[in-house]
Amino acid sequence: MNKPGVKNSLKNRILVLDGAMGSLIQTYKLEEDDFRGERFKNHSHPLKGNNDLLALVRPDILKEIHAKYLDAGADIIQTNTFSGTTIAQADYALENAVYDINFHSAKVAKEITDEYTLKTPDKPRYVAGSIGPTNRTLSISPDVNDPGFRAITWDEMVIAYKEQTNALIDGGVDIILVETIFDTLNAKACLYAIDEIFEEKNIKLPIMVSGTITDASGRTLSGQTAEAFLTSVSHLDLLSIGFNCALGSKMMKPYLEVLSKNTEYGVSSYPNAGLPNEFGEYDESPDEMAKQIKEFLEDNLINIIGGCCGTTPEHIKAIVHLAAKYEPRKLKNNEFTS
Repeated sequence: MNKPGVKNSLKNRILVLDGAMGSLIQTYKLEEDDFRGERFKNHSHPLKGNNDLLALVRPDILKEIHAKYLDAGADIIQTNTFSGTTIAQADYALENAVYDINFHSAKVAKEITDEYTLKTPDKPRYVAGSIGPTNRTLSISPDVNDPGFRAITWDEMVIAYKEQTNALIDGGVDIILVETIFDTLNAKACLYAIDEIFEEKNIKLPIMVSGTITDASGRTLSGQTAEAFLTSVSHLDLLSIGFNCALGSKMMKPYLEVLSKNTEYGVSSYPNAGLPNEFGEYDESPDEMAKQIKEFLEDNLINIIGGCCGTTPEHIKAIVHLAAKYEPRKLKNNEFTS
């Protein structure tokens, strides 16, 4: 489908990313058999909770959730592939299903965004291939008694990220989204893998990079400040850099200010719906979240805004309504180059 590239849309308006996937999947109250389907009926390991697998066994659910966010006005839909690496899928003994998981998740998202773009060609919709941080870290030892030990190598991480990236591109994504980065070395391995895949396939897609500040210290889990994180990943030509998860909107603002002041890339933000309560649930209402995000917009800090944990289509709808009233953050050279 012919549509303007995402960088062209970003020149004209603030784009809205969708909200949480996992919280909406939970509303379907799926059981073990739902995750197995026919293909994995006799699989050796329990599969309940492996949400990425739904692209293969219940794509109808993913399509319904994507549609809810598109109806709310989202411009960018994330693939349901946060744990779509061989590293993460090893917990379920599903390493061999990784290509299919990513390809079909991208395909489902691509098909429905194309449907909505046809309906409203003046508001094109895009698919961001979600690449999560994995459940391993290159910078920190998992063994407090052996600080030099690592549970994975750089080469293993790169191989896993290359397989995921390749499948997402084959499935038709418009953007590669490296998200919820808690270890910048993991992210650098991912960006290296993406660059290699681009070269091998003779293709280049826009790349979004989104880290996560883990607490009030203002640092990532591997110890970097917002400015250090920016410096560490700015060796590639990025569409945007930003933060997601861990913090609510109010606590995230100071770190977005650092990025906005120091980068020529676009700036993205998709915070949680506040902080989790004692039951692990998120209580911030759509209106409360929009009120806090309004400060980002008034101060001209961002180009892409959305929601992470605890956010729903209602949150995204409130953000869409608000974002439409503001101009996007201007870049120093006024151009997106990726």
